[in-house]
Amino acid sequence: MKIGLRILLGYFLILGLAAWFVLNVFVAEVKPGVRATLEDTLVDTAQLLAQLVAEDVKQGDLSHATLLTRMQNYAQRSVDVKISGVRKASLDYRIYITDAKGIVIFDSELRDVGKDYSRWNDVYLTLRGQYGARITRTDPTNDESSIMHVAAPILDNNNDGKARKIIGVLTVAKATSTIRPFIERSQKKILQRGFWLLLASLAIGISFSWWLNRSLQRLQHYAKAVTRDEKISLPDLGNNEIGELGLALESMRYKLEGKEYVETLMHTLAHELKSPIAAIQGSAELLREDLPAADRSRFLANIIEQNARQKQLIDKLLALIKVEKQQSLVAAQSIKLNELLDQVALDYAEKIQAKQIQLTLDTTPLTIQGDQLLLRQALGNLLDNAIAFSPASSAIHIEVNQHVENVTVEIKISDQGTGIPDYAIDKIFERFYSLARPDAAKSTGLGLPFVREVAALHGGEIQLANQSLGGVCACFRLPLG
Repeated sequence: MKIGLRILLGYFLILGLAAWFVLNVFVAEVKPGVRATLEDTLVDTAQLLAQLVAEDVKQGDLSHATLLTRMQNYAQRSVDVKISGVRKASLDYRIYITDAKGIVIFDSELRDVGKDYSRWNDVYLTLRGQYGARITRTDPTNDESSIMHVAAPILDNNNDGKARKIIGVLTVAKATSTIRPFIERSQKKILQRGFWLLLASLAIGISFSWWLNRSLQRLQHYAKAVTRDEKISLPDLGNNEIGELGLALESMRYKLEGKEYVETLMHTLAHELKSPIAAIQGSAELLREDLPAADRSRFLANIIEQNARQKQLIDKLLALIKVEKQQSLVAAQSIKLNELLDQVALDYAEKIQAKQIQLTLDTTPLTIQGDQLLLRQALGNLLDNAIAFSPASSAIHIEVNQHVENVTVEIKISDQGTGIPDYAIDKIFERFYSLARPDAAKSTGLGLPFVREVAALHGGEIQLANQSLGGVCACFRLPLG
């Protein structure tokens, strides 16, 4: 399982557990919270009404009490309102009053007058100077039938300075089912918003996981490409820990590659310079002797030739080192391919004329993106090889083909030489490896490695293959710009 997916699953598991816990707590607290609000309202209402009816209760003639008559008739009022989206079509208070013994002396619903309520908690506790409240079910098996009763003491409004005594109890009752729509609405909103919050958190988690996985994949691709010795630049990983890790890997890569590269380079360079140095030393020692003028001129020419060979070897090796260490094009430019090939042909016009070779160009006016100097040198190396291995008075053909489906262009340079021996097919791109040329001049063996590096630097490739009718076809592929 990929690390990004693991992080996402872990994140979602933690988020899910936290959301489940929080939502459960919120949903569970809605019901008692709303009930507490209802009880608080009933307390205020009971206290207010107890104060208003105190004088009537003290007088004992409740049948003619105007306030109590109005309280009895209040439920008959019509009402149609919406509270937070919940419709209210009835008035739900029930009010009853008991005397100091707990006997009901007033009931807004006219059903329990004369009954003994002294054992109910609301009346019992209030008569003893405590807070009296109870929740009673009309149907013992149904919690929805619960009714909340909150009582307030009715005090004797005397003015004789003595302690006021409780002369009765006023209870306000209301069914808890009337607040159920508010509870359900609140719970529904909490669940809905919790769902959207969870969904948004999941989207954030997926985005973070995608970003992390994408950054790690880019870093992994970079590391694998480095392992395969491909030319690749460190991708932009941002200014974060992953970006710092990428920079550290790139720094380590440069140090390791540099050490290995120097060791290999010094070994191969020392090997390749042995032959010209030995030839120079042998000729120089012979020149110490008294030799005929012709021999002296021949040995002196050999020293100059071997010295030029060393210089050519070092110059080409430095050019190869530069392009090998370059991981990307610094400043690519638009290049007209037909003009570039004309320049390459002009560069080698003298060699072509010297061997009386017929060069034909079959070009197309295409534009590519790249480094003109490097491409000119790379294509020149291919043309130089074709000239070197071509017989006198033969032909060299340069052809350009465009492949629209994969957006590439092929530059083919074909000659009529002897071709590449089977044993050399897999070695021709190795550094310092070269084949004997018809003119017996030994090359540095750095031309084709240089071409391969330039092709890779431009996102292309180079292939050499023998033709069925003789000769070699060098196919240089580049992406179209």
